[in-house]
Amino acid sequence: MKKQTLIILILLIIVILIIVFAVAQNVQKQRELANYNGQYEKYLNGQVLYGTDVATLINKAMDDNKKNNVEKDEKGYYINNNTNSIKLYVKLVQDGDNFPMERIFEVGMTEFVKNFNIEDFKCTKINYHKETGMVSEVYFEVI
Repeated sequence: MKKQTLIILILLIIVILIIVFAVAQNVQKQRELANYNGQYEKYLNGQVLYGTDVATLINKAMDDNKKNNVEKDEKGYYINNNTNSIKLYVKLVQDGDNFPMERIFEVGMTEFVKNFNIEDFKCTKINYHKETGMVSEVYFEVI
């Protein structure tokens, strides 16, 4: 009888530890997701950024895509992988086109910063991956 009680108690402790570990992992993932998304979401609420800030975010997004092994299409633009890819678009003039970050990077970040370093930008829209909840697209435009 004591042996059965001890076995049941040990199994119960193991189950509780597994549940605690799973919950802790989930909380950690949620924190990481909030931290990652927060890097972009803080600009959605009307916070003004300069061209240098947009350039920094473009560099970060390019690095993240490279680190996450996101594939590129024939034009060299990153392809949405529905999990952890990110695209930034920048509208430089009113009623103009949204330029993808790869195009700006291709033309040259130095030129972008030189021409738009003191321009005010605002974030107009953010889209998220359905599977992971991570930011997938961020849209900026000159104010």
